[in-house]
Amino acid sequence: MTTIKLHNTMTRRKEVFAPIDPQNVRMYVCGPTVYDRAHIGNARPVVVFDTLYRLLRHVYGADHVTYVRNFTDVDDKINARAERDGVPISKITAETTQWYLDDMGALGALEPNAMPRATEYIPQMVAMIEGLIEKGHAYAAEGHVLFSVESYERYGALSGRSVDDMIAGARVEVAPYKRNPMDFVLWKPSSDDLPGWDSPWGRGRPGWHIECSAMSYELLGESFDIHGGGNDLMFPHHENEIAQSCCAHPEGGFAQVWMHNEMLQVEGKKMSKSLGNFFTVRDLLDQGVPGEVIRFVFLSTHYGKPMDWTAKKAGEAEATLRKWRMLTEGIEPSSTVPAAVVSALADDLNTAGAITELHRLANASDVAELLAGAQMLGLLTDEMGDWADAPDADLSGLAKVLADTRAKAMETKDFSEVDRIKAALIDAGVEVRMSKEGVELVPGPGFDAAKLEGVL
Repeated sequence: MTTIKLHNTMTRRKEVFAPIDPQNVRMYVCGPTVYDRAHIGNARPVVVFDTLYRLLRHVYGADHVTYVRNFTDVDDKINARAERDGVPISKITAETTQWYLDDMGALGALEPNAMPRATEYIPQMVAMIEGLIEKGHAYAAEGHVLFSVESYERYGALSGRSVDDMIAGARVEVAPYKRNPMDFVLWKPSSDDLPGWDSPWGRGRPGWHIECSAMSYELLGESFDIHGGGNDLMFPHHENEIAQSCCAHPEGGFAQVWMHNEMLQVEGKKMSKSLGNFFTVRDLLDQGVPGEVIRFVFLSTHYGKPMDWTAKKAGEAEATLRKWRMLTEGIEPSSTVPAAVVSALADDLNTAGAITELHRLANASDVAELLAGAQMLGLLTDEMGDWADAPDADLSGLAKVLADTRAKAMETKDFSEVDRIKAALIDAGVEVRMSKEGVELVPGPGFDAAKLEGVL
């Protein structure tokens, strides 16, 4: 069996992955708060952990992997959006949840085995909070319930922060009902105009962190294999999850391996609305950037490194995928995934290394192996290929006309017509390749067939 090695944030080293139960490999990944479209930074962990899910299914069998990714559908941001737009909260969450599924599906992401919504697990959250109070790890105060950070001696182990340093660095106003500035909310009161549920502490709603602890326990148990998410969640969200989960279920170990992807930049700068470089996945799709191209760009950088989204990378990815799709057209994939591709992925999800191997296979014309390896990465699948259906017949006709025109120009020494056709092709997003062997026209990034009307 393939040996998988993963970098464990908790231990800060790459380790051999040994699942608790190889017959039921379990992974939990923090999902979105559903109040708006997912931006491209939100999409990176989806692609990263989708690729890991594919690897685990390949190694252990599809029936032996359980992948859970949640939806946070009760949150102050959702409440604010509903109030701003004057629509019911349920409409906001239903609409944005479907947006998310549609957009991530466009990136080739498989749906997880379970996608629990926080509002479906309120009783389980209440029960967990009650248990934490009984064990002395939480306390009720003024309609709130707070976790006592001092009650968990390993708090800060994941992020490498000490409680004293965190308190010293805190610059927020501390609520008067907190015993310790670092104590965090498990339950808070709700006014009549906000979502709320009955509880022993009055009508209220859960804090953010408790939902993942309750849902992962219900769906995966007190101990499971992998917990993933962006590194912006490491503190406080994941740190708080560990504290409350390990205190609620001390018999378990919660997550055995913690994995965090690095953040995303745009053209070398942090994505920001103020810089005008903030865009959603849907923005890119509507601009004509194929989901497969977005996925390829994401996979070209190791998940543990910052990723820079650039128009140049998108263009190169599109050209590569077009070439590979032409090479593999009508070909059945190899019955086995190339060992070098699997080996790269098994080495801490080295997707960049796997893509390098795909380039080698393409250059060697090992098209069946290329196709099998690419599909392992969620690329070159039938579902993802509609965008690449270029009007090759039309372009081949133009290629013949250009070749004939060039041949005449070689005799007359008048290349004006050649230059005119070539300029029109380039303006339409076509790469023009002319050599002694002939003329080849390749649709490139931003290809627009409409611009070729009337060229001849």
